[in-house]
Amino acid sequence: MWLYGPPAYVVSPVSKFCFQKNYNGAACVPLASWTRMAALGLSLLLAAAKARAEDTVPGLSLYGVPGHVEMPSAEALPDGTLAVSLNHHAGGVIRSNLVFQITPRITGVFRYSYFEDYLSGGRLSLYDRSFDFRYQIMAEDPDSWRPSLAFGLQDFGGTGVFGAEYLVASKHLADDRLLVSAGLGWGRFGSYGSFRNPLAVLSDRFEERPGREGMSDTGKIKVDRFFRGDAAAFLALDWRATEKLTLSLEYSSDAMTAEVERMDFDHRTPINIGLKYRLGDTGTLGASLLYGSTLALSFSSTLNPARPPAPSGHEAAPPAIGRGSAAAAASWGPQPDAAAQDSLAAALKAQGVTLDGVMIEGDTAVVAITNTGWPVTAQAWGRSFRVLSRTLPPEIREIRLRSHIRDLPVSEMRLSREDLETLEYAPDGAWQAYVRANPQDAAGLPDPRMNREDRLSWGLSPYGQPAFFDPDSPLRLDVGAQLTAEWMPVRGLYISGGVRQKLAGNIGDASRRSDSVLPHVRSDLYLYYQNDDPAISWLTAEYFGRPGSNLYSRATVGLFEQMFGGVSGELLWAPVDRPYALGVELNYAAQRDVDGLFGFQDYEVLTGHVSGYLEMGNGFTGQLDVGRYLAGDWGGTLTVIRRFGNGFEVGGFMTLTDVSFDDFGEGAFDKGIILNVPLNWVIGMPAQREAGLVIRPIQRDGGARLSVRNRLYELTRDERNAASGARWGRFWR
Repeated sequence: MWLYGPPAYVVSPVSKFCFQKNYNGAACVPLASWTRMAALGLSLLLAAAKARAEDTVPGLSLYGVPGHVEMPSAEALPDGTLAVSLNHHAGGVIRSNLVFQITPRITGVFRYSYFEDYLSGGRLSLYDRSFDFRYQIMAEDPDSWRPSLAFGLQDFGGTGVFGAEYLVASKHLADDRLLVSAGLGWGRFGSYGSFRNPLAVLSDRFEERPGREGMSDTGKIKVDRFFRGDAAAFLALDWRATEKLTLSLEYSSDAMTAEVERMDFDHRTPINIGLKYRLGDTGTLGASLLYGSTLALSFSSTLNPARPPAPSGHEAAPPAIGRGSAAAAASWGPQPDAAAQDSLAAALKAQGVTLDGVMIEGDTAVVAITNTGWPVTAQAWGRSFRVLSRTLPPEIREIRLRSHIRDLPVSEMRLSREDLETLEYAPDGAWQAYVRANPQDAAGLPDPRMNREDRLSWGLSPYGQPAFFDPDSPLRLDVGAQLTAEWMPVRGLYISGGVRQKLAGNIGDASRRSDSVLPHVRSDLYLYYQNDDPAISWLTAEYFGRPGSNLYSRATVGLFEQMFGGVSGELLWAPVDRPYALGVELNYAAQRDVDGLFGFQDYEVLTGHVSGYLEMGNGFTGQLDVGRYLAGDWGGTLTVIRRFGNGFEVGGFMTLTDVSFDDFGEGAFDKGIILNVPLNWVIGMPAQREAGLVIRPIQRDGGARLSVRNRLYELTRDERNAASGARWGRFWR
């Protein structure tokens, strides 16, 4: 809930869409073309519509979780499923839900809801954000009477408007055409037909449910409320009348107390009736009669990130393995001349790879490349080996492929011509190629790269900047034109910047002012959108290096983002053959003037973090950042992201610092959801771009981190993972 505070809470530098192009390893540039983003969003919906369901997807309740009408079931979505649902109640309530099946048993939900005339005696409406967590304790055994069993925490970290806990069991009967659920609810789900809490036999503390304290409680996780107070029973069943149509009947344990008191809701009966009609394999339309008085309409759509519409992709076939030619031998000589290098560069460019240099050592060729076209690094390496086998002279018996990103030598692979010829069609050729290539850290190895000429690139495109969750206008948007450029005067040094000109928009029209007691390092961000003149989004000089084996470094100076500039340094230790990495970053930052040009305000801060990274298996990566934030507070940020094999990412983060919940203000602490969708997932064609979105329900000044481009772990991750064998199944593709 947002009663006070500025819209800058949700116009965070990371609360935005961004398009990523990993040209030479460039990190996500948050100056996206709105038209391209809209097109990608439409493509994603179409992709979801075309995706075929591998598993039966349970129906979703109006709260967005697997369930019946409003009551939950104990079912779980197929592992990794992402779902979006929207429902509108005739009484002036709208709920939108984002649901993710985090693991086979854990489900997470983010909900954004609207209550018409809910506050101040019916004079103000409420926009509410809430999170759910549920865990399936036991899966159903279809061959016995054992049901599925789950418990859930609803709205456990928001305003508590939907606050409830439940324990529910579900069982399929009648050849799976009937689903029956029975459960106990507490909080909101324990308000109709309630009785003494059965957990009171364990302790008297379970008899009373502490009340909420209004705004001061918003965002806090009130563990002392969980499963406390009176309980109530609920019953529900779904009958699958046809393959498309499902009918629902339930006895709800929700008395709708707040709606009755605040919105004059008419609760006539605890009986809810609903129907759901499936649209293909991924969409569902629904209609429900709630509590004998209110009609609700709903729509939901599901997709499985692990199963893109075109799993195999639509790329052109790779070139065949070759043995070189007499013409190639004549053109190369002891060392390749300019014409030979140009020919090789053109052949690699046709395969989405940039040639950085080549060096001949006897019967060995050392070739430096940068992957500029492939989302799967191992596939870029496989294409490169194929081209080199055809282009290099036949006297070359071994090829050492040196892979770079942002001019950082990352990995080296070694394969002989005999290996390439033998393994191209071998049944387990990809795995054998990985074993024989034996990727190793390329730091400190002889450098075969050419002395490049100055490289300058630039682009002009539209941009769109959205801002979410302002109660006066839940979606605000600025649109305009952006000019970006990058110059590499010497190896490893990149000078880049972006200038934008707003053409239209309303983010700067937000009228709510910050009441933060901390330095306004984020909560005044809306002021930077009031400027209608050209503004510098970023202007930096970056230098990347390899100071030692398994070590990567970055030094950045300039204007980092809209609000801050300064000096930043980072060092990353990331062994190729280990699932963990450790980094340290130190920044001196000064707050920029709101005109978006070169001036600075008086606020300066020394900020930095020690970061630990852990690949936990099954696509999960954990990151813990501990250090000092922009407002001078000390603490840590925990981020967990699940990355599917195709690059699709879903995750979340939370930050706790020494700023008290009261001083932080509404929301209590910083938290959010991360969603990154690779363009190739949607279109099936090779592409390194991705659409990214961070949903931050509210951002205050506590726990705010500096936004710096090209942080090293993300920059080098794909290359390092490929060197560890990730996605080598596509090596020969």
